[in-house]
Amino acid sequence: MNALPEYRPNVGVVLFHPDGRVWLGRRAHTPGPHNWQFPQGGVDAGEDLEAAARRELAEESGAVSASFLARTDGWITYDFPADFSGPKSTRGFKGQKQVWFAFRFDGAESEFDLGAHHEPEFDAWRWGYLAETPELIVPFKRHTYEAVAKAFAAFAATKSAAA
Repeated sequence: MNALPEYRPNVGVVLFHPDGRVWLGRRAHTPGPHNWQFPQGGVDAGEDLEAAARRELAEESGAVSASFLARTDGWITYDFPADFSGPKSTRGFKGQKQVWFAFRFDGAESEFDLGAHHEPEFDAWRWGYLAETPELIVPFKRHTYEAVAKAFAAFAATKSAAA
């Protein structure tokens, strides 16, 4: 008997602007205030994790011009809330386990196309600051974003440095 794993394998991407700000997408059809996040998505069976991260980045943002900076060690997990009614791909799972990748954006902003692939995940995007992201994400993912912000802090701009 093949039981479904507790956590769905997933990758997340923090795309850094050359100045250290990060790319944020506003989730389509999701009311604020906690509706901004990084690109993320499931890993196909047998898919290399970095390849999955690049695929998700391209599908959700249109961006393909990105250089590898770092990745998190091991998996970071989060549980879905009891009332979670997410996409079919997440049904039956307790939550998601994620490996996060940091990439530096090397292209022109005209590369961003939120409708490049399937129905858009995001309806808007902006550059922001890594340190602010835990407050922008849905609360059940906050500890994940705190861990990601800590892991990739060396690449990030700060508001005080930008002022």
